[in-house]
Amino acid sequence: MSNPRVLCLGEVLFDCLADQIGLKLEEVKSWTPYPGGAPANVACALVKLGTPAGFIGAVGEDEPGKQLVKLLQDVGVDTTGVQNHPTSPTRQVYVVRDLSGDRSFAGFGKYDTSEFADTRLQANQLPHSLFNEADFLVLGTLELAYPESEAAVHQALKLAEQYDLKIILDVNWRPVFWHDTNLAKPKIEALLPKVDFLKLTKEEAEWLFDTTDPGAITYRVNSLDGVLVTDGENGCAYCLGENEGKLPAFKMPVVDTTGAGDSFLAGFIHQLAKLGIHSLQDGEIAKRVITYASAVGALTTIKPGAIASQPTAEEVDAFLAEHQI
Repeated sequence: MSNPRVLCLGEVLFDCLADQIGLKLEEVKSWTPYPGGAPANVACALVKLGTPAGFIGAVGEDEPGKQLVKLLQDVGVDTTGVQNHPTSPTRQVYVVRDLSGDRSFAGFGKYDTSEFADTRLQANQLPHSLFNEADFLVLGTLELAYPESEAAVHQALKLAEQYDLKIILDVNWRPVFWHDTNLAKPKIEALLPKVDFLKLTKEEAEWLFDTTDPGAITYRVNSLDGVLVTDGENGCAYCLGENEGKLPAFKMPVVDTTGAGDSFLAGFIHQLAKLGIHSLQDGEIAKRVITYASAVGALTTIKPGAIASQPTAEEVDAFLAEHQI
């Protein structure tokens, strides 16, 4: 396996998706577990597209943890950065779906959010060798909700700076992960000056910046090389270098939207790794990169589960040959 060019730090977990759609948590009769967790989804999607990626995170020494690590390895993700916690369980999230397939988080079963292994990621165990070889670091913000994993995020940022990695932040705001949601915004804002690319949903953009305009956000955080604002079936707005634009989404027979944003981000990073950041100065190339990312995200929605549904590079190329936005 070649050294991972992209490191994805954060949570790997099981999304337990409600088998019956359109019901509330207490009405659901059965659940199907699907591997997920945004950074793990991004790592898997990258490998399937052909960009070597590694996952850094913590799992429990339990059956779900073993299954998730095996899955990452089977996909081809580098798991050198995975830590095992002896007593904390691997996280499982319960997800209900509405009649159109859109999901919402419904809790963590019998555990408190702070009890899971992913909150125990140890800063002093992050492997320097991974950072030495990589080009990109992908971070979410859920780890900021817990002291140990928050320290690991800040250590990863130090290592990324030391080894000159480009940093991509996916805001991935999930109030259910935070005991005190008032802490989230200042902690996320403190990361922004260290970040090169920012990906956020339309709702997250409004929450953090009071605007959904990627150009305005880029202006406000003047260290950014690019901002991507996704809006599900309404497409994506972007500001990459001097180039701004909006692209509609591909029309798809949606089964499950879980992980579509993560696949979109992986498609973007895959193109970035292939073409180089300097290529985004060209408006046509920037548009093509976002179109590619949109196709990867769209193809992920036509099957259930975040990882199982991710497309290969060949499938994306074939889809783009048939569909023009």
